[in-house]
Amino acid sequence: MNRTYILDGGMSRELLRLGAELKQPEWSALALINSPSIVRQVHDEFIGAGSDVITTNSYALVPFHIGEERFWQQGPALIARSGQLARDAADACQDRKILVAGSLPPIFGSYEPQNFDPSRVQDYLKVLVENLNPYVDVWLGETLSLLAEGQAVRTAVAETGKPFWISFTLADDATQGNGAAPRLRSGETVQDAAQWAATSGAKALLFNCSKPEVMGAAVEATAAIIEHACSDLQIGVYANAFEGEQGESAANEGLHATRDDLNDDAYSRFACSWVDAGATIVGGCCGIGASHIHRLKRTLLRGVDG
Repeated sequence: MNRTYILDGGMSRELLRLGAELKQPEWSALALINSPSIVRQVHDEFIGAGSDVITTNSYALVPFHIGEERFWQQGPALIARSGQLARDAADACQDRKILVAGSLPPIFGSYEPQNFDPSRVQDYLKVLVENLNPYVDVWLGETLSLLAEGQAVRTAVAETGKPFWISFTLADDATQGNGAAPRLRSGETVQDAAQWAATSGAKALLFNCSKPEVMGAAVEATAAIIEHACSDLQIGVYANAFEGEQGESAANEGLHATRDDLNDDAYSRFACSWVDAGATIVGGCCGIGASHIHRLKRTLLRGVDG
């Protein structure tokens, strides 16, 4: 049986809980500027909750959030700071090895596949990769909405020699909830994504920042492709806790409400179902905090112990 790796949860809501100022459009990037010690505290709390992998707070360090001018002037230093904070937290853990995942976000906006610009994407990804590379163990292209974004990440990290994971966000509208074949927010199918990932050199294909209810079908579809291809690609899931349908407004325009029903127990049950379906990497995205990760870790350990 493969080991199950526990990711961390969503950074931004934990920053808010601990007193950091967050506002749009900069969002979690503000904490790197104004209160980096709280960013470190969030990393520490996720490690204490049981995370095996923590993710750099570099998701909002793109022009979509901080603006073009500030990206080029301050971006490199802020990106390096996000890497250093995560690396220091990981290295401070004495009881087990903690991996640092370098977050490579969708450059032109979350849930905005129509804005992808292949002629410009590498200019921005290069800045992220160069400044995170000294600190990370694995690359995590996350919340990607179309296959071309995954390919862009693959290209950007190729010369680093470090493993990379690709995580797509799924369509989670009412149609998907009613049993439609799982698809990315671009409309591309999970089956196509899994076939691409199985031959891309990626070590893992994950699904994130979508409702928990749509994740199981994506895991099952991916597992079938992997089995047919005789691939050793790992599968991962980290869902969000957002209310309602996403994608109706830009990700930097407001604060999404989170669900009251998705407590620690409810989320851990979802995560265990993903593991049963073939996932070996599980964690949380927006609205999933350290308490969720703690309960998830305990639940999975009970399952291993029988």
